Amino acid sequence: MTTALNMNASQILLHDRFARKVTARLSQSEDDLPYDITERLRAARVQAVSKRKVTTSQTVHTTAINGLSTLTMGGGEDSIWARVAAFLPLIALIAGLIAINVIQSEHRANELAEVDGNLLTSDLPPAAYADPGFTQFLKNNR
Repeated sequence: MTTALNMNASQILLHDRFARKVTARLSQSEDDLPYDITERLRAARVQAVSKRKVTTSQTVHTTAINGLSTLTMGGGEDSIWARVAAFLPLIALIAGLIAINVIQSEHRANELAEVDGNLLTSDLPPAAYADPGFTQFLKNNR
């Protein structure tokens, strides 16, 4: 497979030309063979083709539709387990997003409770925090 990927177009054309010459030469010599040998060759050819069909039915298929691609194995048989397995990542994503939302909501509520607690236990009255001059005072002291 890697040799086929590393070959350039001229090498592929040379290999194809050589294969055609060999095929033509074998086809010319086929008429001179005895009957029993031609039958054995025919049976071997049928057996090779049947094995070839079995191996090609178990290939990896990729499908790209509207920018989305899918990767499937096998001959395209869709079982219920394959469909369930396809939805597992989606279910995990939704569960993760819900968990993140709950954790952030609790964290935000704890922060607000801490601010409210500090405000109520402070020596200053709550009206002081609403005064624009107090905000300026806090900025200058930092």
